[in-house]
Amino acid sequence: MAKETTKRQVRPAAEPDGEGPDAGGPVLLSGGNPQIAKGYGDAPVQAYIAAMPGWKRELGIRLDALIEDAVPGVQKAVKWNSPFYGVEGEGWFASYHCFAKYVKVAFFRGTSLKPEPPGKSKQKEVRYLDIYEDDALDEVRLASWVKQASELPGEKM
Repeated sequence: MAKETTKRQVRPAAEPDGEGPDAGGPVLLSGGNPQIAKGYGDAPVQAYIAAMPGWKRELGIRLDALIEDAVPGVQKAVKWNSPFYGVEGEGWFASYHCFAKYVKVAFFRGTSLKPEPPGKSKQKEVRYLDIYEDDALDEVRLASWVKQASELPGEKM
């Protein structure tokens, strides 16, 4: 007699502040990345930020404000469960994504930034900045990268 196995879906517990799937909020995927429906504009990005777990939420608020300040009129979207930032008609220049212990900021033309962000990619031009909870964020350098990136041809995705 063959043993019957069943698959069960594991859902993360609700966040202590009342967010999360058990409270009707977004599901957190592997590594704590919020599952947010694809959408264009500020609303889906704000939904993503609101669903970022723990200390990452405050970082998301800071990143979003820094990008808006550096690039007035920046275009926003959520694609592949990540916020994307771009210039209308020029494409996307940056995004970020939650992982278990850090947030990864991607610059799609990162090899053209001065100085280059430290994280290399399998994709020739992409560079990353990994931000951990206790990192001292150099907002001046990050704003410079954002401004530079916004002035380069963006990715059409």
